[in-house]
Amino acid sequence: MKTLRDIPVGQSARVVKIHGEGALKRRIMDMGITKGTEIYVRKVAPLGDPVEITVRGYELSLRKEDADILEMN
Repeated sequence: MKTLRDIPVGQSARVVKIHGEGALKRRIMDMGITKGTEIYVRKVAPLGDPVEITVRGYELSLRKEDADILEMN
């Protein structure tokens, strides 16, 4: 399974599945990250946390734990 953390900087990928449950999954979906959404990885902090992405035309920073629940294509 390839997650958002596996996508290199400067590459895009599409969300296949969100593996979270409850409030975590709802929070991710409220940010606009849903199945089929294209995500572009802009930057990754030196220690890998957070990951800055572009989704639906805006920039967003995600923690490593949140990036791990997003299965990518």
